[in-house]
Amino acid sequence: MNILILGGTTEARQLAGALAARDDLAVTLSLAGRTASPRAQGVQTRIGGFGGAEGLARHIRDENIGLLIDATHPYADTISANAFRAAGETGVRFLALRRAPWTKRPGDDWTEVGTIAEAAKALGAKPVRVFLAVGRKDIAPFETAPQHAYLVRSVDPIDPPLAVPNATYVTARGPFGEADDRALLERHRIEIVVSKNSGGEATYGKIAAARALGIPVVMVRRPLLPEAPSAETVEEALAWCDHALTVAAMRGV
Repeated sequence: MNILILGGTTEARQLAGALAARDDLAVTLSLAGRTASPRAQGVQTRIGGFGGAEGLARHIRDENIGLLIDATHPYADTISANAFRAAGETGVRFLALRRAPWTKRPGDDWTEVGTIAEAAKALGAKPVRVFLAVGRKDIAPFETAPQHAYLVRSVDPIDPPLAVPNATYVTARGPFGEADDRALLERHRIEIVVSKNSGGEATYGKIAAARALGIPVVMVRRPLLPEAPSAETVEEALAWCDHALTVAAMRGV
């Protein structure tokens, strides 16, 4: 059976690797191509978009995809919506692999907002030193708050840079541990952290470090995603795949 995994996350890579070890499956991992040099995935990989829900539906039919798994980033809401719609149009078995969001712990000082633009406003009028860890595609709204000093971390370089007078850029690829992120926050004298609620362990270091240092966090809530069959872990996704394959075999599909 052909399986298409929409990826870009650690979980997508892990799931693809586990499924690729089976000789009864052909696994393709699709990446949007937003990162210039993506990490090696270890399985057959496709780079680039499909052309919306219609293009994805066409690909599913053309490639005889039997299972479609959306394991994209929790904030890739357009891709997730397209996957849900394409699954409905084609009738392909569909699963959303969505890691659980982070939850506040004792000592956390979070201001939760709905959008990146709201996060920029939440920084306030007084100049502060801000660590932006929201991805390079989402930093433009902070140009409306040029009074702050920004530390921006991203996988790829920021081009063009933010149109603000004081910004420092760090290119790095996670995972990021608490000790390293604590050192980063202390070195740059960060006063506020801005983050998406991505969940998982790979980028939690900054949240734990902020808690330890007593630094407030502006947390951007996740977008609303389609209500689809879902799993929170790779293990749950593998169990779902086993069940789907068993059902398919019983039906002779």
